[in-house]
Amino acid sequence: MIDASLSLEKTNFLGYTEKDWIQLLDGQGYKKFHAGQIMKWIHHRFISDFSEMSDIGKNLRDHLSMTGNLKEPRVKEEFVSTDGTRKWLIESFSGKLFELVYIPEKSRGTLCVSSQVGCALKCDFCSTGKLGFSNNLTAAEIVAQIRIAIRRLAEIFPENKKRSVSNIVFMGMGEPLLNLPNVLPALDVIRSDLGYGISKRRVTVSTSGIVPAISVLAEKADVSLAISLHAPNDRLRDRLIPLNKKYPISLLLDACRAYSEKFSHKKEIFVEYTLLEGVNDGYEHAKELASILKGLSCKINLIPFNPFVGSSFKQPSVGRVSEFRSALVANGYSVTVRTTRGNDIAAACGQLAGLVHQTNRHSKYREIKLTNI
Repeated sequence: MIDASLSLEKTNFLGYTEKDWIQLLDGQGYKKFHAGQIMKWIHHRFISDFSEMSDIGKNLRDHLSMTGNLKEPRVKEEFVSTDGTRKWLIESFSGKLFELVYIPEKSRGTLCVSSQVGCALKCDFCSTGKLGFSNNLTAAEIVAQIRIAIRRLAEIFPENKKRSVSNIVFMGMGEPLLNLPNVLPALDVIRSDLGYGISKRRVTVSTSGIVPAISVLAEKADVSLAISLHAPNDRLRDRLIPLNKKYPISLLLDACRAYSEKFSHKKEIFVEYTLLEGVNDGYEHAKELASILKGLSCKINLIPFNPFVGSSFKQPSVGRVSEFRSALVANGYSVTVRTTRGNDIAAACGQLAGLVHQTNRHSKYREIKLTNI
């Protein structure tokens, strides 16, 4: 079975896939078709107790109640940005805090989920990396983030009959590819019609470059891949992302090419590049980036650095960003400049730290007390 139990007696079933349910039911002598029924109750109707499943026999309901639960990590606080971005501070089953971010746009709503509490990679320009690593989130804790967001958004916007979460990105706290035993089943539930039915094109997993795990992801999950590159050469990337010393750029890009070509239609790889003033934002850097990406089917996302307390890096000027983008476009690349969202609540890229009470931004937050989560 997948997913950690919450205690010695009971298992948290939130992270169970259809395959897990079929295996469990078959092993206990129950009908396999109940797997679909149970998943719909959990992920479509958001039950919190198995006794609510009115079309499931009492014996099975009682058995599930005795052996497991559907416990969610607790939402501690909610913050709302002036641009509509929402951030939830959540207490994991370990007692440590992590963050979940929702970014609304005209045509979509993107949920940025966390896979770990903290991060072990220690990237110098990332607030999460400054925390260090605490623990992996379980599949149940990852799936619970989607449940929490969908329920809360339906509560806030009851007139919106459609689900507000259309895209899911594993770009929150942590390195997803260092937690594949829990990320993979969560991805299964997220994409399954019995789960949240999010199209594979709308689910993105981001990595700083855990090269061996990229091939595992290709075998186990058909999702979009994003790489946090942030430098066009090993000398600079070694400084910004210590992991590069183990998996240099050439190995990472080879893994990306293999990932892209694994699928019948070449998947475009999303290349994330944070622009740091005077560090990696020069014209020469753009030319070098264009050169090393040659032959890779990709889209480039430029991210002007989002400042956080304790960082010495600065955001480059609008003109500097525009020049960098133009140099890449001139070489035939599709390039977007990511609009900073949720900066006033420390919810922008690189700002998630799970320690909002200790930041000097706290006075800018607008807090909403949650009653129904």
